[in-house]
Amino acid sequence: MTTIAASLDGSPTPAPLRAPLKVVGVSGSLHTPSKTTALVSAIIGEVASRARTESRLIELAEIGPSLAGVLHRADLPPDVAEALRAIEGADLLVVASPVYRASFTGLFKHLFDFVDQYALVGQPVLLAATGGGERHALIIEHQLRPLFGFFQAITLPLGVYASTADFDGHELRSTGAHQRIEQAVSRGLPLIEQAAQLSTSDYVSTW
Repeated sequence: MTTIAASLDGSPTPAPLRAPLKVVGVSGSLHTPSKTTALVSAIIGEVASRARTESRLIELAEIGPSLAGVLHRADLPPDVAEALRAIEGADLLVVASPVYRASFTGLFKHLFDFVDQYALVGQPVLLAATGGGERHALIIEHQLRPLFGFFQAITLPLGVYASTADFDGHELRSTGAHQRIEQAVSRGLPLIEQAAQLSTSDYVSTW
């Protein structure tokens, strides 16, 4: 049975993790190199600086060609099927997409269409996105959060958006963007660590 200690202010504090956090990043960019992939990598790196992790980065630019024409999960090639298992088994998902036609990329959605409906119940997800200007940041609340709400995942309170101005080429240079990453991870880590120690109710997962 999991033991949750109480902090000084009375809120629950997760016990120290016995195993590294399994962190899986998903970049919905269709290009490489990619600003979106750089953002996901920076977030994964920030998590790793604060907790023991085993991380993996899944890039749509790499698996997209073998994913695009598949209609049923049973027909997925082995590399994509293995990527789906990694997504479903993660302690933390870091997902990001460039803004494309006011939403995430089609292949990003196609990948998550194959994820089992109940595999992400109670799983923490840190949402992120990139775009040309600041107004595109609304993708996090209007597109990404509802998608993972469907899966009954725990979308962390703060998402991370980075615009073209935050990058030098494909490198994330902006101090403000790095501060947003630090804040999102700092706020989310207690939830991530607690979720990694708790089992999901079968009743909730099959609503």
